[in-house]
Amino acid sequence: MMILYSGRVQGVGFRYNAKSAAMGYDVTGTVRNLADGRVELVAEGEPAELEPFRQAVRDSGLGCIIRDEVVTWEPARGGFRGFEIVS
Repeated sequence: MMILYSGRVQGVGFRYNAKSAAMGYDVTGTVRNLADGRVELVAEGEPAELEPFRQAVRDSGLGCIIRDEVVTWEPARGGFRGFEIVS
C-alpha cells in the first residue's frame, strides 16, 4: 500500500507519528517527505493490519492536518525491515 498525504503534513512531526503508529501493527515500510510538500507512506503487511494502521495514522492527531489521502494498493515486494523514516 502506498499513501500520498497532502495538506500541512511537513514540519509537524507527521513522519514520527506515522512511525510510532506503525509500532502497534505488524507492518513494514517507510515514510518520507516529498519535494512537492506531500508525505509518502509505503507499508506492507496483511490487510487486517494495514487498514487499522492507516486509521491509526489519522487518529494519532494527524487527521486534522491531512487535506487529501491518495491510496494505491500494490503487491508486497518484501523488501522492508521494520518501519523507517527515510529522506
